[in-house]
Amino acid sequence: MEKKEKPMRTLATLCFVLAVISSSLAQKPDVEKKLKELGIILPAPQAPIANYVKAVRVGNLVFLSGHGPSNADGTYITGKVGKDLTIPQGYEAAKLTGLNLLTSLKAEIGDLNKVNRIVKVLGMVNCTESFTDQPKVINGFSDFMVAVFGEKGKHARSAVGMYALPLNMAVEIEMVVEVE
Repeated sequence: MEKKEKPMRTLATLCFVLAVISSSLAQKPDVEKKLKELGIILPAPQAPIANYVKAVRVGNLVFLSGHGPSNADGTYITGKVGKDLTIPQGYEAAKLTGLNLLTSLKAEIGDLNKVNRIVKVLGMVNCTESFTDQPKVINGFSDFMVAVFGEKGKHARSAVGMYALPLNMAVEIEMVVEVE
């Protein structure tokens, strides 16, 4: 009798473990709820500043054009980091750029909960010739993506310095996102 009970207990235990695993997999973090918890409201999408589109979807990848740190009124945070702006100001400009990228991404896919992963990011910093802390500036963007998406927000990244950016914006960032 003992031999029959052990396989039944093992089967019951296995069923319980599978139920717990499938339940935890089904409970995907709610990105929209996370934004509300962080006190973040996505701004209205803005039109591109030239002849291009903000996002292109190819299969399950969304390629987002370079975005800058535009405020709700359409003005940009401008200037060179290392001359006109400090690293913390550049960090905030990169974070604001992340917010604008999420706005365009949501306009493209409809629901940020469809994001599987932030895949690749190119961060460009408008800076002086001697400025070498571009990664510290673009961390504003990267830290924001991780705060919003958790592990799915971690990405491959390049952070480079530029002599000039359009409209003298402080940073420009483009990204590739995997979606459902």
